[in-house]
Amino acid sequence: MRSRSYISIYFDDEVPLLQAVRILRDKKEIITDVLSPFPVHGLDEALSIKRSRIPVVGFIFGALGAILAFGFQAWVFTVSYPLIIGGKPFFSVPTFIPITFELTVLFAGLSMVAALLIRSKLKPDIRFKPLDERITDDRFVIIVDASDDGTAFDRVKSLLSGIHTLEIRH
Repeated sequence: MRSRSYISIYFDDEVPLLQAVRILRDKKEIITDVLSPFPVHGLDEALSIKRSRIPVVGFIFGALGAILAFGFQAWVFTVSYPLIIGGKPFFSVPTFIPITFELTVLFAGLSMVAALLIRSKLKPDIRFKPLDERITDDRFVIIVDASDDGTAFDRVKSLLSGIHTLEIRH
């Protein structure tokens, strides 16, 4: 089994980064990752990244939290422990709203955080060693797969000849 090799292309601005991503995607190069010090508008579309389903997880678990909260309160105040408090009826929907809202937000928020951690494969023992310390400061990097016949470096270099790159490493 061959080990994977990569080409890293460094930029100092997001405009040439986006141009390079579009050119590489159009020429069917395999972009493994794009690293930037801040979010770049339009990068998701340029990389053809599908929209995340994490909001769907949040909606489903938020709805579950609302149903559980409302159902639990309805059961407690009508079946398990019915008390007349201040003359209100046993099944008083307006008094259930604050708790229902709070549990909806709690379930939705915690489920989205859990989904993000699971989807990103983040866990406490992750050790990240960046390619270059400047990536987190002021550099943008495209990492391209170069595990083919050895011509990938020259091919990528020729594709990006008209774009301002700081450095291309193999």
